[in-house]
This record gives sequence, C-alpha cells and structure tokens, in this order.
Amino acid sequence: MEIEPKLCKVEDALGILVGKWKPIILLNLMKEGTQRFSELQRNLPGITQKMLTKQLRELEEEDIIKRVVYPQVPPKVEYSITEYGKTLEPILADMHDWGMKHTLHKQQKAKREKASVSS
Repeated sequence: MEIEPKLCKVEDALGILVGKWKPIILLNLMKEGTQRFSELQRNLPGITQKMLTKQLRELEEEDIIKRVVYPQVPPKVEYSITEYGKTLEPILADMHDWGMKHTLHKQQKAKREKASVSS
C-alpha cells in the first residue's frame, strides 16, 4: 500500500459516508433511481423523518445527491444520485463484499471456538 498515513484521506471519505443510513440511502437511489422523500422513507423502515432529512442534506452538501423541488401545491421534492455520487458505487460494492466476507469469517470463528470448547 502506497498511502502515506500523514496524507491519508480515508477520514475525509468516511466523514461523508459514515452514518447508519447514508450507505442505505445511496444504495436505494442507485438501485431505484429518483425517489420522493416519502418513497425513501418507506424504503428505509426505522428511519425518522428528522434523520432522513439530516442525512439527505449532508449528502446534498457534498454533491453526492441532487434535490429538485417542483413549484406546485403540495410541493413535490425528488432526490437522485449525482454523476459524482455514482463514483461511490464501486466503493459501496467493495464495502458490501467485505461485510459479507467478515460476517462469514465471524461465523466460522464462532464455530471453531465452539468446537474447541466442546472437545
């Protein structure tokens, strides 16, 4: 690895992506395309309106997602992933793959530990 720890930008990247909901919001927008606020909330059971609003604003500030407000009554607001935001897709895919491997690793470790206690 050729990353100089003093110049590492992983912390900057994590600052944008970290949060229980941000990766799931991004994956929803990448998979489903443009969605209204209510659609996103429906696709994210357990998220509060306040938290969804906060996470969307943060992602919008970083130019990861785009918010479009249509001048009508009642107001219509749609969210979509930006072209720049789409560059996160391989990163999220790699994180998912690692998460799957890590889950398997933990399961195998637990089995080994259980087997060693049993014998």
